[in-house]
Amino acid sequence: MPDGRFAAQVSIASGTGSASTDRVMRFVDEFPTFDAAARYAVAQGIDWVKDTLRQRSRPNSAAVLSPADPICI
Repeated sequence: MPDGRFAAQVSIASGTGSASTDRVMRFVDEFPTFDAAARYAVAQGIDWVKDTLRQRSRPNSAAVLSPADPICI
């Protein structure tokens, strides 16, 4: 960022070939260091994956990922 602070974003990819998807999340928070921004982005990505897996394990809920989809963070 122009003021020397850092923004955070994370990309979560799943699937393969034409069935692949990529979720990109950009956050409005600003951080004093690159490491702080990276830690925040990774934590948010992990939370999103956990929430998605939790939803998938509930009966009658729409699954976002299939069991064979790899999760890369």
